[in-house]
Amino acid sequence: MSEPHPDFMQSLARGLQVLEAFRELGAGQSIASLSTHTDLPRGVIARCLYTLSELGYVGRRERLYHVLPGVLRLADAFLSDRSLSALAQPVLEGLRDELDESCSLAVLDGAEILYVARASRSRIMSIGLHVGSRLPAWVTSMGRVLLASLAPAERDTLLPQEPLPRLTPLTLVDRAALEKVLEGVVGNGYAIVDQELEIGLRSIAVPVCNEAGCTIGALNVGTNALERSLQDLEKTILPALTRAASSLGRQAHLSG
Repeated sequence: MSEPHPDFMQSLARGLQVLEAFRELGAGQSIASLSTHTDLPRGVIARCLYTLSELGYVGRRERLYHVLPGVLRLADAFLSDRSLSALAQPVLEGLRDELDESCSLAVLDGAEILYVARASRSRIMSIGLHVGSRLPAWVTSMGRVLLASLAPAERDTLLPQEPLPRLTPLTLVDRAALEKVLEGVVGNGYAIVDQELEIGLRSIAVPVCNEAGCTIGALNVGTNALERSLQDLEKTILPALTRAASSLGRQAHLSG
């Protein structure tokens, strides 16, 4: 294992690790549960929690800790008026009203997609989606668009090992087949996921590109499989989605 860079702040990294643990574990965590999850000593966890409490990021009820709204301050720069997510919101709302379907913008964060803007029509998934939601990249339309934009070597590190988790009877579980699908996304310029993440959910996504042609996000429309056929996604949804992504890419360039 390589030595850490001399500028690497281990204490800061540990504090952020504790904060991130709440995302996976939920509220109401003890020092013991956080220690088990992070593999950090309980003494380290206690000092991190004390510091985070003093800064207004974490609260305590008896012996259990929870995240406070103060953590949202950390997202201010990302969600500012000139950010991609802020620019996307009116675009998504216009697209939702045009198509009468839910629309989202996501970016790649490791092996997951992170929702950074969303305009909902109705809830079509069993789990609610909102800004800040995360889903596995490999099994979502936006994730496949984002993965397809990466160099093969980088993409390879973000895909699960075989066998791929089977989330529904329609989920691709063969990695070679998934890689072929991603190659198709590169050629087609869009991705469709048909009930692989959840039965009843079909979605289509396109890249949002900057002036250099680099993918900076992915825009999608999620539909009820009983209401929209695959042909409808390509003939009706795709043109409107592509126009919205182009508009957002231009706005991002002008505000950059």
